Amino acid sequence: SLTKGRAIRSNMFLWLLSLQTQLGFPAPLTNRCISHTDATYAAQFLHPPGGLVPQVFSRLASLAGSGGWAPQRTDRNRWLQVDLRDRVEVTGVATQGRHGSSDWVTSYQLMVSDTGRAWKRYRLEDGVTTFPGNSDADGVVLHKLPHPVRTRYLRFVPLTWNPSGWVGLRIEAYGCSYKSDVADFDGRSSLLYRFNQKSMSTVKDVISLRFKSQKGEGVLVHGEGQRGDYITLELHQGRLALHLNLGDVHTNQYTTGGHASVTLGSLLDDQHWHSVLIERFNKQVNFTLDRHTQHFRTRGDGDSLEVDYELSIGGIPLPGKPGTFLRKNFQGCMENLYYNGVNIIDLAKRRKPQIYSVVRILSCFHTWLHSSSSFLSLTPEPRAESLSVHFQFRTWNRDGLLLFTQPGRGSEHLVLRLGGGQLRLTFHRSALQRSEISTGEAPPSVGVARLARSMKITSALRLSRVLISPGCPPSSGSPGCRNPTSAFQGCLRLLSINNQPVDLFQVQQGLLGNYSDLQFDICGIRDRCLPNFCEHGGRCVQSWSTFHCDCSGTGYSGPTCHNSIYEPSCEAYRQAGSSSGFFSIDPDGSGPLKPTLVYCNMTEDKVWTVVSHNSTEPVHVRGSTLQRPHVMRFNYSASPEQLRALVATSEQCQQEVVYRCRKSRLFNTWDWSPLSWWVDSSGEKHTYWGGVLPGVQQCSCSLDENCIDMNYFCNCDADREANDTGVLSYKDHLPVREITIGDTNRTGSEAIYRIGPLHCYGDRFLWNAASFYQESSYLHFPTFQAELSADISFYFKTTAPSGVFLENMGVKDFFRMELSSPSTVAFTFDVGNGPVVLAAKSHVPLNDKQWHYVRAERHVKGASLQVDQLPLRYAEAPADGHLRLQLSSQLFVGRAQRGFLGCIRALTMNGITLDLEERAKMTPGVSSMCPGHCTGHGSLCHNRGRCIESNNGYACDCTHSAYGGPHCKTEVSISFERGSSLTYTFQEPFSVMHNRSTQSFPAYPDSSKSRENVGFSFQTSQSPAMLLVTTTFHSQYMAIILAHNGSLQIWYHLNKEKRPDVFTPLPVTLADGLLHSVRIHREGRDIHIQVGTHAPAPCLTNTNGTRTHFVHNSRVTLPLTGTMAVDEEVLQAASQGFVGCLSSVQFNHVAPLKAALLNRGSSLVSMRGRLVESTCGSSADMTTSHSLSGATLLHFLPRSWVIAAVTLVLLCTAAVLLRYKYRHNGSYRTNEAKGTEFGRTSGTAPGTDPSARDAVDERGKEFFI
Repeated sequence: SLTKGRAIRSNMFLWLLSLQTQLGFPAPLTNRCISHTDATYAAQFLHPPGGLVPQVFSRLASLAGSGGWAPQRTDRNRWLQVDLRDRVEVTGVATQGRHGSSDWVTSYQLMVSDTGRAWKRYRLEDGVTTFPGNSDADGVVLHKLPHPVRTRYLRFVPLTWNPSGWVGLRIEAYGCSYKSDVADFDGRSSLLYRFNQKSMSTVKDVISLRFKSQKGEGVLVHGEGQRGDYITLELHQGRLALHLNLGDVHTNQYTTGGHASVTLGSLLDDQHWHSVLIERFNKQVNFTLDRHTQHFRTRGDGDSLEVDYELSIGGIPLPGKPGTFLRKNFQGCMENLYYNGVNIIDLAKRRKPQIYSVVRILSCFHTWLHSSSSFLSLTPEPRAESLSVHFQFRTWNRDGLLLFTQPGRGSEHLVLRLGGGQLRLTFHRSALQRSEISTGEAPPSVGVARLARSMKITSALRLSRVLISPGCPPSSGSPGCRNPTSAFQGCLRLLSINNQPVDLFQVQQGLLGNYSDLQFDICGIRDRCLPNFCEHGGRCVQSWSTFHCDCSGTGYSGPTCHNSIYEPSCEAYRQAGSSSGFFSIDPDGSGPLKPTLVYCNMTEDKVWTVVSHNSTEPVHVRGSTLQRPHVMRFNYSASPEQLRALVATSEQCQQEVVYRCRKSRLFNTWDWSPLSWWVDSSGEKHTYWGGVLPGVQQCSCSLDENCIDMNYFCNCDADREANDTGVLSYKDHLPVREITIGDTNRTGSEAIYRIGPLHCYGDRFLWNAASFYQESSYLHFPTFQAELSADISFYFKTTAPSGVFLENMGVKDFFRMELSSPSTVAFTFDVGNGPVVLAAKSHVPLNDKQWHYVRAERHVKGASLQVDQLPLRYAEAPADGHLRLQLSSQLFVGRAQRGFLGCIRALTMNGITLDLEERAKMTPGVSSMCPGHCTGHGSLCHNRGRCIESNNGYACDCTHSAYGGPHCKTEVSISFERGSSLTYTFQEPFSVMHNRSTQSFPAYPDSSKSRENVGFSFQTSQSPAMLLVTTTFHSQYMAIILAHNGSLQIWYHLNKEKRPDVFTPLPVTLADGLLHSVRIHREGRDIHIQVGTHAPAPCLTNTNGTRTHFVHNSRVTLPLTGTMAVDEEVLQAASQGFVGCLSSVQFNHVAPLKAALLNRGSSLVSMRGRLVESTCGSSADMTTSHSLSGATLLHFLPRSWVIAAVTLVLLCTAAVLLRYKYRHNGSYRTNEAKGTEFGRTSGTAPGTDPSARDAVDERGKEFFI
């Protein structure tokens, strides 16, 4: 105890309190806390390699001796260690430099240990292990520990120091005494706490304890009852699991219906203390491990936990008990174990009759190998005729060299390595002869580090030296010791050679063997997937130093699976060039809601989003009364949360209600009480029907004044056969969740109703904009909540040379987005690791009064900035740095000083679009909407076409669209004859599977994940046939073919070592002479294929997502000709070529057909055979549009009639376009109807780049004035 023999001099104690007050340290340091005198006489400071340094030299404010501690410059390990004599609760530490010198430490790590052997780094918030140090020799820097630590030993490890001096350190520790009741378990015994009564039934339980162990298996706490109740807390594979079952109070039979299991933590067998707290009230449970809490509810009907006779601690004394999940007993230490307020270990110490116990403790010694140059070299005894090596290891890496033996004679040697998570032992007899044994494969989802794997090797070889490491000594001349595989990074313990334990303390002191770049007494492995920073269900995969997220199958992408791969609305799909069909939309983008499948109807000027439900057929109702009504509930293809998001982002929604009746009233004609009603999305009951505003108990006929009986407000209330069909259009009440019919029980009564699908159109946030016409004006919003991840996107246009778009400040953290110069957009932020600036610079001015797209993202792995189609800028986050962006002020759009002049629209932050127009209505200097033609909802430019403002009108830039014409609506089609082909070669030396140059962001960790967007239409009667192929000089390809049976096949061969992936989205023939559209979107391993209006088919490639990309010098060929390394079935299709028509081919930002027609002399395009411009796409569109309203008529018309009709329609369309052309002459009008611009696509950020502009100028931009 720290209080024993305490001799506190009052002046020293008051000096310590005074120092604490000056440094801002919390006041409650009473006489129970560590005093200056205690620390002076209780602590010992070690000076490696072992000499003692007088304590007073290294105390805070000490002037004795040399004025502080300084290691020798030849010391291999530099640290200062403090022994506090007993375990205490340390709440803070302080440092100074060496007095009167230029020696001080600028950063250090703090390590703690109970025994002085097994050490653990103290981690600040966000897992940061580095403490800021001093900036001079005599200034005091004090750190209050955010989480007090209970320990006996402290070790200060200098990391950096004054570059003009050397390491110099004076330290002080602050804290309080700590009461501890500890029980030791040897793995063969348990502690029993017997109740005073036969059974204990509780509705509330609180269990708290601390434990440490070097074994990953063992039961900590277990109790059970006869009716099936049980509670078990156990270690399993180094994780802590809680199993809980509350039986049924209404039966005495054994039941497991209320079973619940929750697992927390990992790597808990690290011989360090871990805190556990279990709180239960009825079914609600809070399970906490080391400050990480998981809340859950038990299942079943039971609310109480009934435990019979006793609670067992450390194991289950009798085998075969029900509810037992693991029979191994706990081996290690438990401290301060409380069960519902009872200190069980204290009862055991006082030998109370309720307790029976047997205990003992074990310990272990760790070694850490952490870099490619680490090694441990040991020499067996010279007389040994064989070799036996035993050790335990732990790592996250699936590859690494563990052991290498140097031969004593000849060239025979052993190599033990990890390969793909599997142990591989190779015996090299000579340079040409070897044999291999493999064992111990680890599941990919688990990793190698879950268990401390034991390894024993026995060999008859006589060896001169054993090397344990991936590195080699500088003097090693062996040709085999050259890192034959990647470096091993992990922990080793319990090492023995020829059955003799290796004393690693002697190795550390240089008395045994040789080593380099090792850390002793600490296992630095860390579970970087806990907590899991992968969002939206992404799977975390880690190595020793980092982690990455596998987003396959989630619908999201990015380093942390933050970004949705789907468009937010049907309107956005139309802007991207899609036609009617099923699409997955994600209205909240990176928000928590999952994507949902909807039908997008794009045949009208308005784009309709259609969400169906489970009952779209007419329902006949008879025999219902108010006491026994007919109730129908509708289950939609989207969740209620998804529906609310869709309705909120849409301009308008509606739902048709068809209601036909015969002697079935909607309202009671005596008192006008409702006999039928419907329930909205929030569960509210409504009695108004189609065509009427909320709150009015009427039907549409009363508003139209055409009810069959004017004495009633609904036709059905006339009590005859009638119809009250109408459309519900108050979108806040949609969709209809439930309908109730209550008046069909009379003779001849019947009601027939049908609730149609939910229809919504428009995206009210796509063009939500604000104009800033005073530099001091700004909009303010609530604080941006973006601690761990943030995405920000918006459009802007301006003529000002600079200005701040967005800014949000915290105490120290902040982020800012600004136009820093006429051609540069900057994204600046600080999360505690120092300011980071990402700047995207354009070769042309950005203040050109045109819309420009900006997207910034920050997450725990780094940050990125994308402006238009400029190269993406990326910055990696520092290893083990601060993670959380902590903001406190309001979010400002614009700024009072150096604000923004211009327009901002579609400002979206973490999936939420800010309503700029509404906020601008109440803000001076800001107005709603923006002036100009390219600033509205009208469809000016389609299919990825970009609207460009001019002085007297606008123009559509169709450079990145597969379509042409004044509004990028004209299909570009080419007819292919047998033997003809078209090849487009990508000019840029970068991966075609990326829409951005990898050279611009070489450190981008997600750059290896590829994506492509492919879209085209085709018409043929030939099979097999080759439609499109993308190839590389590295034998990678993607091929789209028609198989022998006419079905569409997509072939992906991205890894030469694996078989290609083949996908068949529809098992029907498409070689039927009709026009079919195909759209393919791939993001890493996730592929979505849509044919026509069929729902997209999600697929998953077998190739690992980190290697699914085409490399340099790729090309697109329509179709494939010549020979290359492709599979036989693809070659057969290529040999037949393609005879038919291809239309509107788009591959990412490239339109090969359009490039061939506009740039026949370009070196990027090569054509073979006869290619004829066609109109197959345009004629098919017109036929389709007519068939929607008169499909039966067209089906039976003669072919010549159809051709004549199509020709007539073409002439009429030309006349309409000509009239439309002259109507759009003129200049800007501020209040003109809004136009559209293409939206954000999954593959590319919309906008412009210099090369695109040059291309427009060369090919002739299609202006419309």
